[in-house]
Amino acid sequence: MERSLKIITFTVPCYNSAAYMERCIDSLIPCGNDVEVIIVNDGSTDDTQKIADKYAAQYPDMVRVIHQENGGHGEAVNTGLKNAAGLYFKVVDSDDWLDGPGLIEVLQTLKTFVGSNAAPDMMVCNYIYEKLLEGTRHVINYSNVFPCNQMFGWDDMKKFPAWKYLLMHSLIYRTQLLHECGLKLPKHTFYVDNIFVYQPLPFVKTIYYMNVDLYHYFIGREDQSVNESVMLKRIDQQLLVTRIMIRCHRLPGSISSKKLSSYMLSHLAIMMIICTVFLRISGTEEDDQKEKELWAFLSSCDNDLYRYASIRFLKIVANLPGSSGNKITVRLYNIARKVYKFN
Repeated sequence: MERSLKIITFTVPCYNSAAYMERCIDSLIPCGNDVEVIIVNDGSTDDTQKIADKYAAQYPDMVRVIHQENGGHGEAVNTGLKNAAGLYFKVVDSDDWLDGPGLIEVLQTLKTFVGSNAAPDMMVCNYIYEKLLEGTRHVINYSNVFPCNQMFGWDDMKKFPAWKYLLMHSLIYRTQLLHECGLKLPKHTFYVDNIFVYQPLPFVKTIYYMNVDLYHYFIGREDQSVNESVMLKRIDQQLLVTRIMIRCHRLPGSISSKKLSSYMLSHLAIMMIICTVFLRISGTEEDDQKEKELWAFLSSCDNDLYRYASIRFLKIVANLPGSSGNKITVRLYNIARKVYKFN
């Protein structure tokens, strides 16, 4: 029997996710056969495989399961993209979930676009930081940046406010576009979502923003990648991701849209600042050397970007009441907290 057209492929990377993955997958099931859900079991050692196989057996026309050796979050996303049959592609991490009414609204909008051969390259929706252990939530929306409920291009957007950026949680890409831009995330590396929301952007020509609170981003697990102590331990992975982003595009010269170029420059400058934050918090001679090497690498790859990031960094330092290294580190640390929302 021929499979029905899939509007969206949701890829759910899972590694030892048995304790929470069902909430995630259950939030996708109401979409029915308009979507496919690819559960990538990335070498789990708990009951993840058993739970994933249960969903595949129960929803054979909707859920696919791929079991693979552990390759990390990026490799799980690569696997999902490689096997995706949907016209659009979205990653939903196994400890997060999507809003039911919002998802139906987004799906119906995409179906309408697909039916009229006017589908955008990228759809943007809101996401919510869910701190369930604290009982708090914070919605990130883009209504002050993007035109709402209309097709537009990069030159139609407004300036992004400080510390607001596109996250993996907010984006739905056209699947073919991700193939065309050559997206391939590194194995055994965290923070690859930064590459996912950066490398494809110059290939995006048409965008549609829905002011819908779609993605629920869970914050609070002790082993979560954005936990402060975890980020300190994984600083080398953050450095690797930043270097990959630096090599992706030459800024600003290779980007036709000045507004997009400005946004991407700002995003990379923030990545440099965040790396500097955690290297300085660590405070070892080795990490001091890594900081120097990172800035030297940026200068050798893209001198324009180096100047921009340096100026951005110095502006932050200049606004400090005093010039001690400790005060600089504290200030930068608070900036990093705003970006990553860790505890």
